[in-house]
Formats: sequence, C-alpha cells, structure tokens
Amino acid sequence: MTAFTDNTALLLIDLQAGIHHPRLGRRNNPEAELRIGELLAAWRRLVRPVVHVRHLSRSPDSVFWPGQSGCEFQPAFRPLASETVFDKHVPDAFANSGLERWLHTRGISQLVIAGVITNNSVESTARSAGNLGFDAVVVEDACFTFDQHDLHGRLWPAEDVHALSLANLALDYACILRTEQVLADSALAGGG
Repeated sequence: MTAFTDNTALLLIDLQAGIHHPRLGRRNNPEAELRIGELLAAWRRLVRPVVHVRHLSRSPDSVFWPGQSGCEFQPAFRPLASETVFDKHVPDAFANSGLERWLHTRGISQLVIAGVITNNSVESTARSAGNLGFDAVVVEDACFTFDQHDLHGRLWPAEDVHALSLANLALDYACILRTEQVLADSALAGGG
C-alpha cells in the first residue's frame, strides 16, 4: 500500500456548484462528496497541503461559465485561506496553470486526487501527473461521472464510464485506491 507523507497534497478537482446541474444527467457514486469530505477533513486536521482546482469554462453555455453560481465552489468544499486554488480552462489541471511549478517549489511529489468528472478532468489531470513523474493516487469512490453516449450513439452507464477511466489510469499513470485505503494510513487514521 502507498505510504502518505506530511507533504502529500490532496488535489480536489472541479467541486463546483454547476456539477449538480440536472442537464448533466445521471451520475454514479452518489456518496462521492461524503468520501471527498472525509479526505478533506483528514488533510485539514493534519495541516497537509490541499489544492483546489476550479474550472472556468470558455463556453458560455457551460455550467462552469465564470460569473454564474455554477462556477462557485460547493459550500462543503470552499477553500480555506491557507489552501491554494488553481484555475483551469481545459480538463487538465496542469495545462497553463502553474500547478506543476507550485508543487515542485514545495517539494511535493505525491498527489491524492479526488473530484469530477472521472473520465474528463480527473483522468486528464492524473495522466499528466503520472507523465510528469508525480506519484499519483486517484481515489475511486471520491470521484464520479455521468452516463455518456459514444460516437455511435450507444449509451454507456456512468458506472461503466467510471470503471474504464480508472482502468486506463491504472495502466501507467496512477494508483487507484478507495477512501478507506487512503485513510488507513497511520497518520491519516490518527495514529501519528
């Protein structure tokens, strides 16, 4: 099992109000926000680095269009003054954001990634993290996605989209764990 250090950063992706817009459709992992909250509480208790990523869309019809309520962080995941926020305009949190440099400057080489959407911003960010040499962990029950049509019109259930996205990441980019596995770390569990 992966050992987490005091310098392991929790990277929370796109936990904004717009992600709950009905037009996005049916999702999986209905308890993902509870799991994300557990991770965030553990990181805050130990004063470990927390990074919030906010999507600012370039598309006016997006649920994350700047200046509307959907772009705001969900109340449960509002950053504290001591926590860092990076804005992005594409799915990958590393693209033109300064995130990689910020992590390297602080000697952070390990990331625990949670948030949305599994097969979009989470997968894109985790792929980049792995490609850039970070030790990336994606927390499977602290992420979710939506039903999706493929290019032939077939509807894929969110559960399948989620599972395949995580399987892709597990090939070369990230370790896939559940919240309970991450929190079993002795320090995170309160053991040190």
